[in-house]
Amino acid sequence: MQTYRMQIVIEQDEDGVYVAECPALQGCYSQGTTFEEALINIREVVKMCIQELAEDGKPIDTRYPEIIGIKTLDIAV
Repeated sequence: MQTYRMQIVIEQDEDGVYVAECPALQGCYSQGTTFEEALINIREVVKMCIQELAEDGKPIDTRYPEIIGIKTLDIAV
């Protein structure tokens, strides 16, 4: 069994649903009604995506993209 370290982005949409994405894996999304549920769900989807890539003999690149940070800015217009 191999362990992968993947970056996950979680945002809350306009309806209050938490949407989780793994940018390194194309099309790897999930959601949840809470932050914690979104984390649980995306963990399962990432696992399925990695298993599928491995079965197809495709590379799994955990380095891309590297998320540097998020900053809130106040913009006066």
